[in-house]
Amino acid sequence: MKRWVSLFLALEILAIVVFSAAYDSLDFRIYWLGGDAVTHGTRLYQEQLADHWYTNTPFMAALFTPLAALPLTLARMLWQLASLAAFIWACRATLKLTGRHVPLVAVVAAGLLLQPVWQSFFLGQVNLFLLALVLADLHRVALGRPAGIGIGIATAIKLTPAVFVVLLLLTRRTKDAVTAAATFAVCTLLAYAIAPDASRLYWLHTFYDTSRVGVPYISNQSPYGALTRILRGTAEVGDWYTAIPLTIGVSGLTVATIWARRGDWLSATAVTGVTGLLVSPISWAHHWVWIVPALAVLLRNGNRRAAACTYTLFALSPLWWTPHNGDPREYGVNLLTPVANCYLIAGLFFLTHMTIRLRITTSRGGRRLPELVGAASRAVPDPESVRDG
Repeated sequence: MKRWVSLFLALEILAIVVFSAAYDSLDFRIYWLGGDAVTHGTRLYQEQLADHWYTNTPFMAALFTPLAALPLTLARMLWQLASLAAFIWACRATLKLTGRHVPLVAVVAAGLLLQPVWQSFFLGQVNLFLLALVLADLHRVALGRPAGIGIGIATAIKLTPAVFVVLLLLTRRTKDAVTAAATFAVCTLLAYAIAPDASRLYWLHTFYDTSRVGVPYISNQSPYGALTRILRGTAEVGDWYTAIPLTIGVSGLTVATIWARRGDWLSATAVTGVTGLLVSPISWAHHWVWIVPALAVLLRNGNRRAAACTYTLFALSPLWWTPHNGDPREYGVNLLTPVANCYLIAGLFFLTHMTIRLRITTSRGGRRLPELVGAASRAVPDPESVRDG
């Protein structure tokens, strides 16, 4: 069996190599063009690249400056192979957090079949690097070692990993949180030194502007995206919406903090990752790579049926089977609405499951949930400040 799994993984890797050489991944092309545009004043954010707006941080664009000097195909292949290495590293860190001896080959082979993972390769996305950076840091935290650099870099690339800085603060890993914040500041200042005009435009205007991305698009599996589709437009989602990500953020971070204080950093990591997806107004389907530690939690805890159903959901990704791309049936409420928002529903179910499990263990002698609600509510980030692209 192990030989067949290794062969299957080898075929998957070969497919990634061939695909990278042959297919012009849209998001990577935008990154590549951004690496060139970042040094040309405000062009990075004022002109469309490959017919799309660049929505990531100036630091992300600065990182691509060396790749932008290479031919597109070569740069893309190097990026995709590095993404594969990052995913293998993330799987390895996840296994260490489980404390179980499971063949890494099998985990990587199975993980590559998950839609958020393979779509990250399809688009040439950065998600797998973010996953690896955060998991590497939190594994060090679980071992009681200094951490924070990985989370800081991830936050400087895309803002949503900042939710893990809050987790560090709530779990009294203050030095690690300061390290993460300082790393973020250094990266951001470095980007400012490279591209001052683009940095000023991004931080003063662009980073909170969701109009530059297609919020109603079916791939946006955040509560904001779902409500925009159901209510038929962003204009119908009023200021009252702020209460939704705030409630989810407080609840999710509270649960994650208690798991962390009980020494279960895998559960804390998975809960925080899913919470970040639900708090952000933009959570594309390929952002849901946090399903990897979430599945690891379910399997480690013996919830095999739930794990099998979750894996099947994220492997088949039935949301794409529903009407989208402007089809009138995409909007409003109908029988397909739960399917069209299946990642969102799965995320809410996971947080509910982890909360119920926490209450069950609490009744057997653990800490009580309410004691941290106040602390979490003071530390949860403003949902309007958590923007992604």
